[in-house]
Amino acid sequence: MMTYWKGLTTALCVLSGLVGGLFADDGLKLPHVHYQLDNGLNVILYQDDAVPMVAVNMWYHVGSGHEKVGRTGFAHLFEHILFEGSKNVPEGYFDIWLEEVGGENNGSTTTDRTNYYEIVPKHALELALFLESDRMGFLLEAMSQKKLDGQRDIVKNERRERYDNAPYGQVFPNLVEMLYPKGHPYSWSPIGDMADLDAASLEDVVEFFKVYYGPNNASLVIAGDIEIEPTKALVEKWFGAIPRGKPVPPLASVGARIDGEKRRVLEDDVQLERVVLGWNTPRAFGPTDATFDILAQLLTGGKNSRLHKRLVYDLQIAQSVSAFNWSKLQGSDFIIIATGRAGVSAAQLEKVIDEELEKLKQEAPAARELQRVINQTRAATLAGLQDIETVAETLNRYYFYTGNPDYLGEELGALSLVEPQDVSTMAKTYLRPDRRVVITVVPKKQGADAEGGTP
Repeated sequence: MMTYWKGLTTALCVLSGLVGGLFADDGLKLPHVHYQLDNGLNVILYQDDAVPMVAVNMWYHVGSGHEKVGRTGFAHLFEHILFEGSKNVPEGYFDIWLEEVGGENNGSTTTDRTNYYEIVPKHALELALFLESDRMGFLLEAMSQKKLDGQRDIVKNERRERYDNAPYGQVFPNLVEMLYPKGHPYSWSPIGDMADLDAASLEDVVEFFKVYYGPNNASLVIAGDIEIEPTKALVEKWFGAIPRGKPVPPLASVGARIDGEKRRVLEDDVQLERVVLGWNTPRAFGPTDATFDILAQLLTGGKNSRLHKRLVYDLQIAQSVSAFNWSKLQGSDFIIIATGRAGVSAAQLEKVIDEELEKLKQEAPAARELQRVINQTRAATLAGLQDIETVAETLNRYYFYTGNPDYLGEELGALSLVEPQDVSTMAKTYLRPDRRVVITVVPKKQGADAEGGTP
């Protein structure tokens, strides 16, 4: 049995005591077996016997970024449909059978991919593989107009709950629309346009599945208490006979650049004003990705971070502030979100954010401050690998974006190589006032509904 997991856990116990000099290239790896079936399915196996559990993690390499204008929301729709039964799994029994063995499962859709996972006791691995293989190979036999209509209604209700009727819910759809030019595949949210889903026929949806949900457009990670050769045999048993899907059209590279500041004010049923700022940044796992991760941590990663200290503690005008680099396949986005305290305007928050960004552009962070942030970011990356579910997801994420499932050492190494001037240079180059979007959310005016405001 492999003992990497135990070694990693031990390393995590002493991680908080490490200092910058000890964070040199440490050669940390996620040892795995990677191979491909004849039908194109990429399989990644990670063996660890720390606990008698197994994570099955399937990525289909399709997200909302693979959709076209007029055909949005299909990837997210299939996230729902794939839970609704297939040829050999009656509707509702996907969850029932997993729950009976003590397992759990879920799925999610982003701009770039759709993932599904099961966490099961080791003896139930074959059940999880059977369930995943049946919806990959035999979903269409159970597909019907009634099922499509039912899932459409569920997605509409989800949109109402998450966006239309949720506090600050309209920020995300407006943000992606402003960050990207019209027609860009990142200019709509994964949930899509409800008019597109209403217009979609059963034939449209079936064709989308045939193109994007074949084994040749998927990667399967199995992580946990497994034996490699028996697991290979199970994978071949359940997935080997599934035919390749249709050829997947190449993803067109579409650039994005904001020319001139874009502003939008949203009125909402909220009590506190919020400001959201966004900039386009380079693609995921590119040469600048680690620098933007460090920049986000430097601004809002913990009580001593610059924006958190200034807005929340010193001035006490913000209830919360966060920053992150939203890394994606065709281009990323750097986002800052600040929510004010009662009586504080979004403009006040924006002014302080701009001041702190300008300081960072004019003077690179001190080496000690930067090293603290690098240490925190590396520690958080490692701490996230303490459960097999995260390990499985990480292996699939590394493979999808870099082609190398064991990219851990490279990611940690890239973080360690960030220099103070790199942070300042990236802020100057990309976080420019003339290349950003600014959304402010303000409380809805009293009586707005009666005057025709948004319900």
